[in-house]
Amino acid sequence: MVTVPATRRFGRRTPPLGGSLAYLLLNLPLGILTFTLIITLASAGAGTLVVWVGVPLLGLLVLFARAAGRVERGRLYALLDVYIDSPYLPLPPSGQKSRWTTRLKDSATWRDLAYLFLLFPLGVVEFVLVVVAWSVSLGLVALPIYYRFLPDGVYAFPSYDVRWFTVDSTVTALPWAALGVLLAAVAVALTKGLASLHAGFAGALLRPTVAQRRRMERSWNEIDGITVAG
Repeated sequence: MVTVPATRRFGRRTPPLGGSLAYLLLNLPLGILTFTLIITLASAGAGTLVVWVGVPLLGLLVLFARAAGRVERGRLYALLDVYIDSPYLPLPPSGQKSRWTTRLKDSATWRDLAYLFLLFPLGVVEFVLVVVAWSVSLGLVALPIYYRFLPDGVYAFPSYDVRWFTVDSTVTALPWAALGVLLAAVAVALTKGLASLHAGFAGALLRPTVAQRRRMERSWNEIDGITVAG
């Protein structure tokens, strides 16, 4: 009997800041890539299914979803210290038809596909929040340094025509720099919080469910039985 390991999460209790920042910023370009490939392969495959050209395209979509799902689990572990067990049912040792049937009946395939499809809209929201938070905080922190290099040596907010406040000396810049330090702390908390939320969402879709674990165990036992009998 093969024991399927339980889902584990190890490493830090909260994700590291550097890994969280890299993970969240990568979600948008990766989300665009996966969303584009899914839409392209699905539409082209469904549109040409009647002439059988769509069959290999849809098959390629299935293989892409499972391969990209593995990459996402590796990225979660590498950047966020979150480990997610492989959820896939074992493939039969022989027979392409039975192997493809297993892939198509495996719920993990379709959950991978759902996660990859949703990575794009989530990546947009996460990217905007992270970039805005860090840009504002670091911009304020560095204000005492760069204000003198602006036109006329003055920083005006929101514009030079409508000035709600101006910075024209180090003394007037220091309070805003202090505010930037506070906002930087908020940016750190936001980055780690978003990374933790995304890791939880990814775990919900990419980890094996209880039912999936039972199916995996039964499948391994059946394969072991076939191997012994052979």
